[in-house]
Amino acid sequence: MKIALTCTTALDHPTPALVIGCFEDEKNELFAACDARLEGCLQRLADNREFSGKLKTARLIHTLGKLPAERLLLVGLGKKGELDDERLRQAAGNAAAALRGARVATFASALHLAAGTPGAVEACCTGFLLGSYSFEAYKTKDREERFAFDGMTLLFPDHAPLDAAQETVYRAEIVSQGVALARDLVSHPGNVVTPGYLARTASELAARRGVSCRVLEVGELEKLGMNALLAVGKGSVEPPRLIVLEYRGGGAARPTVLVGKGVTFDSGGISIKPGPGMEEMKTDMAGAAAVLGTLDAVAALKLPVNLVGIIPTVENMPSGTAYKPGDVITSMSGTTIEITNTDAEGRMILCDALHYAVSTFNPAAVIDLATLTGACVVALGHEATAVMSVDPALVEALKKASELSGERIWELPLWDDYGEGMKSDIADLKNAGGRDGGAILAGWFLKQFVGSTPWAHLDIAGTAWTGKARPYAPKGATGVGVRLLIEYLRRGGEKAA
Repeated sequence: MKIALTCTTALDHPTPALVIGCFEDEKNELFAACDARLEGCLQRLADNREFSGKLKTARLIHTLGKLPAERLLLVGLGKKGELDDERLRQAAGNAAAALRGARVATFASALHLAAGTPGAVEACCTGFLLGSYSFEAYKTKDREERFAFDGMTLLFPDHAPLDAAQETVYRAEIVSQGVALARDLVSHPGNVVTPGYLARTASELAARRGVSCRVLEVGELEKLGMNALLAVGKGSVEPPRLIVLEYRGGGAARPTVLVGKGVTFDSGGISIKPGPGMEEMKTDMAGAAAVLGTLDAVAALKLPVNLVGIIPTVENMPSGTAYKPGDVITSMSGTTIEITNTDAEGRMILCDALHYAVSTFNPAAVIDLATLTGACVVALGHEATAVMSVDPALVEALKKASELSGERIWELPLWDDYGEGMKSDIADLKNAGGRDGGAILAGWFLKQFVGSTPWAHLDIAGTAWTGKARPYAPKGATGVGVRLLIEYLRRGGEKAA
């Protein structure tokens, strides 16, 4: 969806639909002016409780020629004193859903004017762009009847300077494209998105954005001793790979490294998962998708940072060549791992990738993203991503980025006591402990492979996919992590805490 900017009075702008924000405890100036033109219609809606201005509500009405806008879309913002950028994003997403339902492809918006805050324009654009997303690549019926937005116009007061606003809109567009890339990758089926597909996508991204890309194939992985990564991929005809992307925009500064779990389909291997719901295991590469979406946006925005993206990617399948419970694997770091559950595969591929990251790039910080544990979903549901780290400054920087982006995170502890559950009788570690504290046990396992490097683990198992539509995330893949990481990097990373 294209976004245009213009300086004009909202009341005098001709458009198929005009979007305005409404508070439930105060009638703002634009609401009052529209109400006057419509001869008290809006106040009657409020008096009859047909529209109250509550958050996550919207009401579309026809103006019947009393305004140049053919329709007026009233969008609830809740109480004025509680308005923030996240509420604006939600309101814009709700507006996009209402306009889609009415098949209004072109519209104008004064929603950002209700707030007047520095982040209002970006928040509204992000909400509209992400709220207008849909994934229909495999639907073949009724193509001619499908709906797509053509464009929107942001309205500003007469003679308002638009240069800064134009830069803000561009940033929102680029970040939203990164989120859309991540959503697309997670939405594609596992017979399309394979380790090879992710490698080709990374190579195409690198060529498009001027980023370097290296794909390590099986022979190179064997030479490096990445036996944990190789073990998980042994059961599939799709060979495993390690994808390494490097963006250099920060001079001689040490890079931040993002590591994304890229299990393109997770059957559980020999420890096979139950059949119901297994189709959703195509989403087990959402961490990899987030890393690709973030690299794409960072390079397009030319952020002054050095950033490395590392994606270990495999299929986890059962076969005569698959790794088995009881096997002992020697990881790249030399740590030996007893396999007690082949469905605890994410930590296996990540442990080699994390060791590779810290030993190769001397990073300022490492952040991994993974749909790692069902235990995290039990603990936090689908409302927050778990963050685990022993570096307080890094956690605080991520928390600040979380507050600004609206991608919520919640810290879980990583006390050494949890390590008791990961001790093996015959090896250094086992790859799975008991059910209790499962998300933390997995995080503790990963911690053993990063040494003293500042590191944080983001378990996105509950947030990478949603079973119901949300204000600016339709049902399905959310692209979680991209906006959080962009905000973290824009603010200078760990130094922003």
